[in-house]
Amino acid sequence: MSEAHVHVDPSNKKVALFIAVLALVLAFAETLGKGSQTSALASHIEASNLWAFFQAKTIRQTTVRTAAEQLEAQFGQKAPEGVKKQVESWKKTAERYQSEPETNEGRKELMARAKEMEKKRDRAMAAYHNYEIASAAVQIAIVLASAQIITGVAALLWIAYALGAIGVAFSLIGFFWPTAVHLF
Repeated sequence: MSEAHVHVDPSNKKVALFIAVLALVLAFAETLGKGSQTSALASHIEASNLWAFFQAKTIRQTTVRTAAEQLEAQFGQKAPEGVKKQVESWKKTAERYQSEPETNEGRKELMARAKEMEKKRDRAMAAYHNYEIASAAVQIAIVLASAQIITGVAALLWIAYALGAIGVAFSLIGFFWPTAVHLF
């Protein structure tokens, strides 16, 4: 038999096709994982910025309240009209710092926005972890399926099938139900 007419086992073609499908699943898992990681980082930064703004509003609010209380303690009921107006102005400012729905920048609104960003971050990180598990499982499945072609050991292909299924399952979990499984 000449080398040009080497016999190719038809089962190897099926394994090669299986490896190609695994490579496709791997590409999706890696791409979706990177997107989730980027989204998680962006949400984390936004949440941090909102909490910093919240802290700044808290400091301003405390300063204004303290100034108003100090003037009230200093003058009591005998405060001149100008002092009373200033105290009222500071109290209104402190209230505005607490809740400012028209600008969405009061402490109450900032806290809600920051918590929402934290939820978004946590969901994206959960998805990322699922995609990472999927990627690892599929990469190992590709190696084992490739080794089966070389060695002919059927058990390697069965393990590759199982790991491929795990990879697909974790990809789907990452996409549809990222918080359903907590391994990390």
